[in-house]
Amino acid sequence: MTATSKSSTRRPPAERQPQALPDKRLDTRSDKGLSAATAATAASANTGRPVTGNDTIDRVGPLRLPYELIDTLAYARRARLTGGMAPTAAALAWFDWAMHLAFAPGKQLGLGVEAARLQARFLRYAARVARHPDCPNCIEPLEQDRRFADPAWQRWPFNVIHQGFLLQQHWWHQATTGVRGVSKHHEDMVEFAARQWLDMFSPANVIATNPEVLQATLASGGVNLWQGAVNFIDDVQRTLTGAGPAGAGRFEVGRDVAVTPGKVVYRNRLIELIQYTPTTAQVHAEPVLIVPSWVMKYYILDLSPHNSMVRWLVQQGHTVFIVSWKNPDPEDGELGLEDYRRLGVMDALDAVGAIVPEHKIQAVGYCLGGTLLTIAAAAMARDGDERLCSLSLLATETDFRETGEIKVFVDESQLAWLEAGMKSRGYLEGWQMAGSFQLLNARDLIWSRRVREYLLGQRQEMIDLMAWNADTTRMPWRMHGEYLRHLYMDNDLSEGRWRVGGRPVALADIRLPMFVVGTVRDHVAPWRSVHKIHLLNDSAITFVLTSGGHNAGVVSEPGHPRRSYQIATRAAGGRYVDPDQWRADAPRHDGSWWPAWDDWLAQRASGRIAPPTMGGAIGGAMGGVKGKATGSGATPAVLDDAPGHYVRQK
Repeated sequence: MTATSKSSTRRPPAERQPQALPDKRLDTRSDKGLSAATAATAASANTGRPVTGNDTIDRVGPLRLPYELIDTLAYARRARLTGGMAPTAAALAWFDWAMHLAFAPGKQLGLGVEAARLQARFLRYAARVARHPDCPNCIEPLEQDRRFADPAWQRWPFNVIHQGFLLQQHWWHQATTGVRGVSKHHEDMVEFAARQWLDMFSPANVIATNPEVLQATLASGGVNLWQGAVNFIDDVQRTLTGAGPAGAGRFEVGRDVAVTPGKVVYRNRLIELIQYTPTTAQVHAEPVLIVPSWVMKYYILDLSPHNSMVRWLVQQGHTVFIVSWKNPDPEDGELGLEDYRRLGVMDALDAVGAIVPEHKIQAVGYCLGGTLLTIAAAAMARDGDERLCSLSLLATETDFRETGEIKVFVDESQLAWLEAGMKSRGYLEGWQMAGSFQLLNARDLIWSRRVREYLLGQRQEMIDLMAWNADTTRMPWRMHGEYLRHLYMDNDLSEGRWRVGGRPVALADIRLPMFVVGTVRDHVAPWRSVHKIHLLNDSAITFVLTSGGHNAGVVSEPGHPRRSYQIATRAAGGRYVDPDQWRADAPRHDGSWWPAWDDWLAQRASGRIAPPTMGGAIGGAMGGVKGKATGSGATPAVLDDAPGHYVRQK
């Protein structure tokens, strides 16, 4: 994958702005309420004239010439063979790196000298370790690399083997980085690809060079390899039949996970809104509305009873609502990000306002749900809508310039293939998104797992978080393309080009106290990128940096072992502190960050009241707060028991 140069015919930023959408709701019974972008697409199909919708992808919109259809079909066909990956992107990155390296004699000389230095270092180590087996290593693996942690790797000849591999890995990092003239994106891609290949050929992945596997084979008489073969065949069968990973069936939605008592109180064509049953005699007056990412099933925040964030918040006396997104199918392909904002956030706010009238809402967003919630909050602030009293963002990016390694999958060349493939089906397959996330940590999620299950013959015990991770979701082609192009590639949100209702929104307009959480080992939303909200908004921001990754760092219940966090608050209008300085100065605490968050939420509540009626006490049209009627035709009522219908869709 790689990014191509911007086309000379691409419109300047001012002309690329998404156009206005009438503020009307989707009808749950028909398509008449689809966004103006969708209607415009249908209109242009009849007239042949190009049109631009709100937050749409002009370049994958209505085809202007017949041969463009041929290209789209060809891209889509090839994308099926490559899983949506663009070989052109990889070729462009490799060519950029190889040609600049070929014309860089200084870099070549430096690499030659480095190779000789590392070779001499390796030979000295090999000679020394032959006489003194306990001598120190000549190179140490990175902190997150646990492949050679077993003491067996310190015995000859395996110590020599793995030290040679790490030195080679170090040389390749030098070779793929620092080549003058190579674009940063191409450099990241080549370095990423080289690391993937090296991880594939690691001595840990080969029976003859892995002492742990050899020991297990000798001890069991080869039973581990037999069991590994059985595991491999079982996994192949499960992949072909779509049965899911071994052990995932132990966790059934509504029986083992997502079991916090509650009711579905609102439904439209994109979301179900769940209100949870109170467990305290009185509750905080301001309800909590959680908007999770649509890339994942919502019950990441309502796993087993012992680690459910939802259940824990209810037990602390909060009235909790959560959005459960529909798993889209081909007929939802034309839904865009504006539809997600209106149907997912604004309709949910209207429903909560109707059920808990006269009180503002404490809004919480997780991952992409937090990005969408921030867009909605900025538009509300611009328009004078004051229904929110606080904003909590969990592992949420609002500036996409430093998104980490996930950006190696996003560029013009890659999007051309991905958009064509998505449009042909109407959505992005869940396994494609899951595969991309696995590649970001392939060392642990792919190769180490295969060594454990196929060579050692050990099945890792399935836990609720792993079962949830296997419960993948799809993404409508239009929404996902808009997200990748306008947010990831063009960074329109942080740079003030994102439009809602025909006018740009600015994160600086938000005047709400914020509680922002980043996680140390986040491969999806790197914490330094999350920290950039300090540059985009002058409100009071309480920032938390917690141990763990994108999911495990958020699902960090009290009592979880080996958890810690740092926390500090910048007052409204306070000075900016860069992330590294923040990390050096912020006090560190052992345990879960949830109690600190609960204290923060409680401080922004106006008192305690009797729990509101499940589904609200009104049965007519939803009035919301301050006249913010939805106009969607749906009414708040008890429609179903939690976890509802949408979360069960496969």
